[in-house]
Order: sequence, then structure tokens, then C-alpha cells
Amino acid sequence: MDALAQDFVRFSVESGVLRWGEFQTKAGRLSPYFFNAGGFDDGAKLGQLAAFYAQRIVASGIGFDMLFGPAYKGIPLVAALAVELARLGHNRPFAYNRKEAKAHGEGGTLVGAALAGRVLIIDDVITAGTAIREVMQIIQAQGAQAAGVLIALNRQERGKGELSAIQEVERDYGMPVVSIVSLEQVLEYLAEDAELKQYLPAVQAYRAEYGI
Repeated sequence: MDALAQDFVRFSVESGVLRWGEFQTKAGRLSPYFFNAGGFDDGAKLGQLAAFYAQRIVASGIGFDMLFGPAYKGIPLVAALAVELARLGHNRPFAYNRKEAKAHGEGGTLVGAALAGRVLIIDDVITAGTAIREVMQIIQAQGAQAAGVLIALNRQERGKGELSAIQEVERDYGMPVVSIVSLEQVLEYLAEDAELKQYLPAVQAYRAEYGI
């Protein structure tokens, strides 16, 4: 497992974002783990999270002209990442959307820089791919193009068919989805941690049943 992924799993566990137990997913499955990016809930955690995102996207080599964060969790993520990238010498404009159109002031559903060029989409996870498909419609309507998607965790979990939601997004839109860490790397971390190793069998069983 690469060092960045290992550090990110540790950071997520210590922040209470990656938790173990029994949690029901949107698909109705009982998952032995839960990742809640809303737990990165103070300035220090958000800053560290942005650093992980920035390191992963810079290392990926994906070219992009601007950042976009889907409402709602993508909004603080994209803003924090824009600050961190600028600190590293990669200053890029960013934008995000509202769920409801604003009738006064500037109006509309888009906030920030105008969508143009190659747009990198920033989110926490891709569960069903619905949010990404909505964003693709927004990007295409503005005459821009999606450069890829950057997320925190790849659950590597099947959707309704044999592919995961991430694989479906990559197939349907011909763009890469980059994650800071994958479930496979989480399993590697559990196997090496004496305290957390107790949760390994349940996560392995879940991956065997629902994994890609």
C-alpha cells in the first residue's frame, strides 16, 4: 500500500470518519464499515484532508483547468482543495452548485468561476453515481468538459450490475476517477493493525459478496 493511502486511512480512523460496526447503505446492504466525510469537521482536519486530495491529484498527472464541487459535501472540499493547490503553486478557479436556483442577486444554481475548459470534479465518495451524472449535465450545458473525478474512498462495490458505480462513470464518460484510498487498501491496513484486525473478517466477507 502506498504511504499516502496508509496515512489517509489512519487519519480517517483517528478522526472518527472511518468507523466499524453495522451500517445500512443506500442500496439496503448492511456494511461493516462507514465513511462519513462530514466528520472532517474542524479547520485542522479539513486542511489535512485538502492536503491528501492535493497530493493525490498532483501525483495522478491529470490535467485540469478548474475545480467543481457538487452540493453539498463537495462545496467545502472544493474550496479547501483550491486553497491547498494554490499554496503548492497550482492556483485554479473553482465553482460549485446550489440544490435550488437563487431567484435574487446573481441568480441561478452555479456559484464561483464560470465553467470552462477541463473541469475536475471533487467529491467524497461515489455511491450510485447519480450526483456525478447530474454534474456532467451541468458541465456539458456550459460547454465545458470533465477532466475526471477525485474522491476520498473507492468502495470497490458493485452497483446493480457487475460493475461498480465508479467503473460505470469511467465507462460512460471516458474519464478517470481517482481516489485517495480504495477498500482493498483499507483491508491491507486492517490486516496490519493489531487493534483493528478484529474487523477484518467482516469487511473481507462484505467485499467477497459485493465487491468488484
